Amino acid sequence: MSMHMNEGTFRNPILPGFYPDPSICRVDDDYYMVTSTFEYFPGVPIFHSKDLINWRQIGHVLDRPSQLDLDGTPTSRGIYAPTIRYSNGIFYMITTFVESATGARKNFFVTATDPAGDWSDPYWLQDAPGIDPSLFFDDDGKVYFTANRRPPEGQQYPKHMEIYLQELDLETKQLTGPKFSLWDGALKQIHAQESPHLYKINGYYYLMIAEGGTGFTHSVTIARSETITGPYENCKMNPILTHRHLGKQYGIVNVGHADIVETQNGEWWMVCLASRPYGGYYRNMGRETFLVPMQWEDGWPVVNPGKGIIEWEMKRPNLPEKRWPSLPACDHFDAEVLEDRWNFIRTPRGEFWSLTERPGYLRLRLKPEPMTEEVNPSFVGRRQQHMSFAVRTVLEFTPQGPAETAGLAALQNHDFQYRFECGLNGDGQTVVRVICREEGRETELGSKAIDTRKLYLKLEATGQSLRFSAALEAEQWETIVENADGTVLSADKAGGFIGAYIGLFASGNGSESSNYADFDYFEYVGL
Repeated sequence: MSMHMNEGTFRNPILPGFYPDPSICRVDDDYYMVTSTFEYFPGVPIFHSKDLINWRQIGHVLDRPSQLDLDGTPTSRGIYAPTIRYSNGIFYMITTFVESATGARKNFFVTATDPAGDWSDPYWLQDAPGIDPSLFFDDDGKVYFTANRRPPEGQQYPKHMEIYLQELDLETKQLTGPKFSLWDGALKQIHAQESPHLYKINGYYYLMIAEGGTGFTHSVTIARSETITGPYENCKMNPILTHRHLGKQYGIVNVGHADIVETQNGEWWMVCLASRPYGGYYRNMGRETFLVPMQWEDGWPVVNPGKGIIEWEMKRPNLPEKRWPSLPACDHFDAEVLEDRWNFIRTPRGEFWSLTERPGYLRLRLKPEPMTEEVNPSFVGRRQQHMSFAVRTVLEFTPQGPAETAGLAALQNHDFQYRFECGLNGDGQTVVRVICREEGRETELGSKAIDTRKLYLKLEATGQSLRFSAALEAEQWETIVENADGTVLSADKAGGFIGAYIGLFASGNGSESSNYADFDYFEYVGL
């Protein structure tokens, strides 16, 4: 936290970078939160907190290929909107696996007694349409599943959805009994009713959902009923949270997809997703996790009373502060396993990375899979978490063929990315070059011939302006490209639902190779 902050306040977002669709649960005085991961592996990071402000990642829920097979999954598909719940000593994480733009949406859940893992292999639910599933444990021992679906009587307008409910049998791990239509939202015509969460509070069942799509018109709405199957009464203050009336100039946009929690001290708090555009309406960091207070008034929630919006700096929860040890800015690759901040694109296939073959280095073997297809390339990356940042690394790599490359990549997806790479030019000379790939078209923005196998690389982002520098000796930087356009790394140009990643790669770009690249460290510093 920055020093100038008032005592007793916190700053949003609480999870900066691509951490969308947060879901939260409390067990005694411990809080656990999960978020969506789409095509990245491991799936569904899980975080732990004591004070709702300081979070530490304790692992991933889906960290084994047997739990998550992302082969062939297109960008911005895969794992959508997890919900985490706890009952009788067991944690449950339920989510949707989206095969493709038009393919199946498959809902499944996994369980664990320790939220840090191991979690079970998936229990796939039969005849469970829709996305954004949630579980609700009623006080009579029954368990219910909710998700969205097309209304059985047909859609009355584009993307018209409804929330439905069905009982879950924990013995058979399957849905049972009839499906009940609960609610199709407060804001007719606004569309995309999704993200249902059910709560029982003071004798009412509350159904909180998201409406308006995940873009600018995103919102949170709520309804209540005295019986779980309905009828549900629409809250006349809906939407209870949105920023769409604030315009695109306000720094926090597309607020929605919320979950709520009551603290052991009786306060209520909401976590939700939102984005921080910069350099225009460009949201490179994707959808991030924010925290906002909530109170109950006349049986309905009031979010941030008197303001009704999420603010950058807010009064902290009435909980004892618990900070975790800070994470290093530089990964020297001295451990034997990759730390939790690193991800692969899709399920890793083949033993293409090693921290032990050359201790103190990350060795990446060249795979034929390129960075430019919806495959599993030889890439490890981490989320961009700041509008301005600096990344540096050093690699030892000798390209042995015209297709072989290795280096630093900043990407939104396979068709929108920057690659700062070492390779061969047409004359067989070793060069370092900057490639911008936009809408699948590649432009070489700059290059320089080099004659060493050790190459220092640095990427500095000042807002949407990118500078790429290289050095043959430590800190003797030479600019290769400056003022490159960072908006290429935003979903606003690329489409989809994810945020930008920065990481290390090595590719044969279609050809088999026994070659590899060694990286001594990777440093990411927010500026």
